[in-house]
Amino acid sequence: MPTNYFSFLDKHNYINLATFRKSGEKMVTPVWFAQDGERLVMTTVSDAGKAKRIRNNSRVELAPSDARGKPLGDAVPAQARILDGDAARAAENLLKQKYGWQWTLFGFLQRQSAHIFIEITAP
Repeated sequence: MPTNYFSFLDKHNYINLATFRKSGEKMVTPVWFAQDGERLVMTTVSDAGKAKRIRNNSRVELAPSDARGKPLGDAVPAQARILDGDAARAAENLLKQKYGWQWTLFGFLQRQSAHIFIEITAP
């Protein structure tokens, strides 16, 4: 019986998300995520470097990490896409459910910034 591609992340709160510059250089950032079946969702400010890189190249890598980005396991390849409309609202609800009061505090501190939601799937 096959397991979920992202099941190794079940007990983690952070992932290192690696995005790629046009030059091929890997840029790694620790981020919050929520799992929804065979996909992950995350958020970032719309003008963040990782958002720009995902718009240019959907290839990403991710690995479990701590809040400071210390890797806690091996990286796996994945694909990312920016969500909009109902899909973005559903992603936001998943993150709210997972992070609770921390999500509320995050939203309060980031209220001046426009956010996007990103879906990550197996390659």
